[in-house]
Amino acid sequence: MAIQVRILPAPELFLRDPQDTDLGRRILSNSIHLMDELGLEAFNFKKLAARLGSAEASVYRYFSNKHQLLLYLVNWYWDWVHHLVNRDIAGKAEPDERLKAAIAALTRPFVDNPGVPYIDERKLHQIVISEGSKAYHTKSVDQQNNKGVFHGYKSLSDEICQLLLAVNPDFPYPRTLATSLFEMAHNHPYFAGHIPQLTDLKSGDDLSERLEEMLWFWTSTLLKLPNK
Repeated sequence: MAIQVRILPAPELFLRDPQDTDLGRRILSNSIHLMDELGLEAFNFKKLAARLGSAEASVYRYFSNKHQLLLYLVNWYWDWVHHLVNRDIAGKAEPDERLKAAIAALTRPFVDNPGVPYIDERKLHQIVISEGSKAYHTKSVDQQNNKGVFHGYKSLSDEICQLLLAVNPDFPYPRTLATSLFEMAHNHPYFAGHIPQLTDLKSGDDLSERLEEMLWFWTSTLLKLPNK
């Protein structure tokens, strides 16, 4: 089902909000396509400007460097997934049903959002799978964390953590499991496509379904939930 929502990343993630101008929105759209095509290492603002048909200096009015741009895109993604989790657990009364719905949302975050046509959710999902960890595996991670750059990720993790505790209040490692679920949801599709010896999943059209089954099996086993 198509839904419309606008995500607003924190001001620390840009020099000028790209969603406010036509050029900025084209920067976001083209950077997603180009980063997905080239990878972060080969991606740069010179190539992005060429794709835009604009001066390279115009890109620097919005982002100081490509890492800040990646942080913006990844934070947009985290907030988008958080929105999907909240949407999918709404109306479900039983704690285990809410948790299962949240896990399902983690495995299928590429829902079309026509309200933001300049964001290709499916390609952004692939960028997070391939490049997402580079957003916070850096030497400046502590400084960025102190500035609230990772608030979206931490907020999403806390949401999953509370859902876990609602199912089993005595579970001793809810934050670890919450973060692990999110990381597994992105690492294992990558492994399935590139390093298959590191996962039990196999790439294919039903990857999301099998990923959801694997995450639920792991979670329900750790939480000692009865089979239903």
